[in-house]
Amino acid sequence: MCLMCHCRYGWSLAMEQIQSPHIKYLCPTAKIMPVSLNAGARMPSWFDIYQLSEGSLLESGIEEAAKLVHGMIEDEVSHGITSKRIVLGGFSQGGSLALYSALTAERHLCLSGILALSTFLPLASSFPQAASNNTDSPILQMHGDCDPTVPYRAGVMSGKLLKTFCTNHEFKTYRGLAHSSCDEELQDMKTFIDKHLPPKSNM
Repeated sequence: MCLMCHCRYGWSLAMEQIQSPHIKYLCPTAKIMPVSLNAGARMPSWFDIYQLSEGSLLESGIEEAAKLVHGMIEDEVSHGITSKRIVLGGFSQGGSLALYSALTAERHLCLSGILALSTFLPLASSFPQAASNNTDSPILQMHGDCDPTVPYRAGVMSGKLLKTFCTNHEFKTYRGLAHSSCDEELQDMKTFIDKHLPPKSNM
């Protein structure tokens, strides 16, 4: 299955464009909450953000949000899907949550792959010490070089850090892409998901 964390409802529709019939897709949306970075405005958010700068995120609540994701994975495992048949991904804040959740998961939650779109690694100064799992799982990090919301440089810096302790990390750049997605990126996502979640008859 593919578990894609996001903050915008449009991602469910985007995933429908690239789905394969043998894969289950879940696209949980963040709850509505005040976000300090946006003057306390209420919006879909997995956790509060106080400051966003190059390579740093000052936040509150990401550990609690990660526990929710771990619970979603555990629930799927309890229904018969092994964690090695799960790709965890996310866009923007959801991508940060996906990275953090995968790398801090308990040892028995070894994932098939991790997708991180238009995002960066939160609490970067705590890594690699904080990494307890999935450092050998394939990670595909994707970022537009014209992103005004999560600066491209922040994504690049996170990618460089991830490469120091993750053995299978790839970073893809999308020229001219802002804080959004595009057909090329969606196709790259599909290729990654289908590669790491092949039909069981092909395994």
